[in-house]
Amino acid sequence: MRRILLTLLLTLLLLPSVVAQENGKTPIFTKPKFGGFAMASYQATFKDGGNSNTFDLRLVRASVEGRILNDFYYKIQGQINGNFSNLSSSPRLVDYFMEWQKLEFFKIKLGQFKRPFTFENPMNPIDQGFMSYSQPVSKLSGFSDRSGEHSSNGRDIGLQFQGDFLKNGSGRNLLHYQVGVFNGQGINVKDVNTKKDIIGGIWVMPIEGMRIGAFGWEGSYARKNGSEMVSLNKHRYALSAEYKKDLLQLRAEYIHSTGKGFATTLQKSDNNSDLTIKTYTDNAGNEVANDKADGFYALAIVPVYADKLMAKARYDVYRPTASSVDMKTNYEIGLNYRFCKYLELQTEYVLTNDRSLEKHNYSSIFVQLSIRY
Repeated sequence: MRRILLTLLLTLLLLPSVVAQENGKTPIFTKPKFGGFAMASYQATFKDGGNSNTFDLRLVRASVEGRILNDFYYKIQGQINGNFSNLSSSPRLVDYFMEWQKLEFFKIKLGQFKRPFTFENPMNPIDQGFMSYSQPVSKLSGFSDRSGEHSSNGRDIGLQFQGDFLKNGSGRNLLHYQVGVFNGQGINVKDVNTKKDIIGGIWVMPIEGMRIGAFGWEGSYARKNGSEMVSLNKHRYALSAEYKKDLLQLRAEYIHSTGKGFATTLQKSDNNSDLTIKTYTDNAGNEVANDKADGFYALAIVPVYADKLMAKARYDVYRPTASSVDMKTNYEIGLNYRFCKYLELQTEYVLTNDRSLEKHNYSSIFVQLSIRY
């Protein structure tokens, strides 16, 4: 936490609060913009023999962003949530990057930022609109990843190229591409096996508000224990479609993964990690394949009253073994109310069918208040 605060403080001291000029013409620094958001929630789950309910401070984020020499955009963002004892929930930097944006069709980004995989992963948690990111995105994009990687908010450290081109008659770009090289270990840690992840995507935008895309991910995730190292391959792809206009959102994505995972989630970045490979069993105790997983979701967020009230629904499926043996399905409905652009209340009811449990069905309710600043 002290490192995060020190970084933000140094940025504030080094960047002038007014626009600096070089030779009276070219701006060196633009005025930095400070912002962030906070999310607090209440959750109740109703299971046979396992009811629970709790208030939770989901997360607080603070960020600073701006430009240097006009063409270089930078962003630093920190997050606080949960306890402070391990990689999964301690205060940490989530974004720390700079991007050269002089050319619309060829931009270069370097640092720590969102992996270019799926449409949903890059979305702000508030704008995403539901209690959490979908199961396949959470498990296969680096949130609570099936590989055993520590919680990384869908991010990694690396270098990325991206751009938009092929304008139509009205000047709107029809094609977007993005490809990056990453450590493959998640946020705030160094590479372990010296191999790199290659992640990329391409999509077309045939009409305003619509995107149809495909993504690929080739890489690995590694751990060490003493002199022993285990590296697990990751081969993933995603197919995505979205239509978004004003407050209306329609989106569907399918993600498939090949590659095993570790039995435990990484807690501390050291040389004494658990190297046990995760196994899966059916309800009869028989071991099933552990190297494939997939998932699919489809959602709609529809304005009901002006720009205030939205109705939403999501069908969300994740299969840890790419089979129906332990498939988990969430059926979700809810309402979001936007008091103003800085304050939003989100409510949701979820019916879950989890085939890995003896009693498959249970339900949950969520209420979440989000503040932007």
